[in-house]
Amino acid sequence: MLRNPHFKRLLPCALILAALSSAIASAQDAAPAAATPAATPAATAPTKAPPVPLLWKVSDADNAVYLLGSFHLLKSDDYPLSPDVDAAFAAADKLLFEIPPEQMNDPGAGAKFMVAAGYSDGRTLSQVLPADLREKLTRLMGKQGVPVAALDGYEPWFVNLSLLLGVSQAMGFSPQLGLDMHLMKQASTAKKPTGGLESMEDQLKVMDSSPMPEQIEGLRDFLDRPTEMPGMLADMHDAWRAGDLAKLDELTRTEMKDKTPETYRVVNVERNDAWVPQIQKMLDESKKDDALVVVGALHLLGEDGVVEKLRAKGYKIERVCSACAPGTADVASPPATGAAAPVKEAAGKR
Repeated sequence: MLRNPHFKRLLPCALILAALSSAIASAQDAAPAAATPAATPAATAPTKAPPVPLLWKVSDADNAVYLLGSFHLLKSDDYPLSPDVDAAFAAADKLLFEIPPEQMNDPGAGAKFMVAAGYSDGRTLSQVLPADLREKLTRLMGKQGVPVAALDGYEPWFVNLSLLLGVSQAMGFSPQLGLDMHLMKQASTAKKPTGGLESMEDQLKVMDSSPMPEQIEGLRDFLDRPTEMPGMLADMHDAWRAGDLAKLDELTRTEMKDKTPETYRVVNVERNDAWVPQIQKMLDESKKDDALVVVGALHLLGEDGVVEKLRAKGYKIERVCSACAPGTADVASPPATGAAAPVKEAAGKR
């Protein structure tokens, strides 16, 4: 059980922010890394079973769209993937991601990221942070031999992201091993067409839209409890790996919705609402082509998720999960109407 409810607001954002892994990697060359709490490297472990996929098949009379919930920071032992994901990839004539692969790999992405991370009004981090928070950040940075002035040109959300990525990498996670990046490379090798549901600029605007008080509060959460972050990230990863919809929903979507409803609306609801018509178009216009859509797992969970929004429009939806027991619910919780939650059809059925 997580002991710090405020911290859970940071982790859902990480599912979105880490999707810009190529930009972040470029940005690290432009700014000194933020100090991060030390983490013990993971010991070599026996080969694990593939992650249980968050995979749904949405279909109409003539074609299908597979929806796959990604975790943007993974480890080498999260591969290979489930045969269910391999089959969906093989069946797909094209793949769509949050951001088009060519924009993720654009050499100029890092510069765009750094512009979004900076202040447009001439302020600095030292000016926006309360004195006690500046002192905590200075101490944490000092332990790593990094002057806090190195981050003075960046907004609190960027500092938070730098801290989160530093912790995750110390734990063995890598954005370059994230499910999105893996499937982008696989699609390129297979010469499958790819696209995006939004642009790099769209996602940067979302990242930069959080109100300054919420940004500061999020950074305070981290600096007050830096040793708790590894456990929280591990809990999220474990829930994703187990395909545990209810647990992942609790750790990501529910806390964000309850604690920061405006951020939840901008980060999750508005983007889902913009993506659903694009998926509908693929279903309604194509007579034969199937597609695989890969987005952060947050966007497929709960009543505001893409899965339930498409179900409400009358499409046939089934969770594709040969590792799941028959009768496993394919949503995180029953619909708000009180009706029973839909269940997965026969294991492995596609």
